[in-house]
Amino acid sequence: MKHEFIPRKICPTKIEFELDGDIVKNIKFTGGCNGNLKAISKLTEGMTVDRVEELFSGNTCGPKSTSCVDQLAKAVREAYDEEQAGKQEK
Repeated sequence: MKHEFIPRKICPTKIEFELDGDIVKNIKFTGGCNGNLKAISKLTEGMTVDRVEELFSGNTCGPKSTSCVDQLAKAVREAYDEEQAGKQEK
């Protein structure tokens, strides 16, 4: 399922990705450091939500309290939890 996340306190203005069960795919950042974000997208392609969260949750950028990868971890966890809740309601 395709998801869109509006991050906070980072340069990118949007994070888009797909979840196939708990597998993260097709990550795309809008804005931010293009080369670095393309690399992050390639490196995280095919990872589980748990692994993305384990590696990147809490990572900061300079004096900021978050980072692009921290926001990605929040985004995939939020989307996965919403998908699971939707399945339980059916």
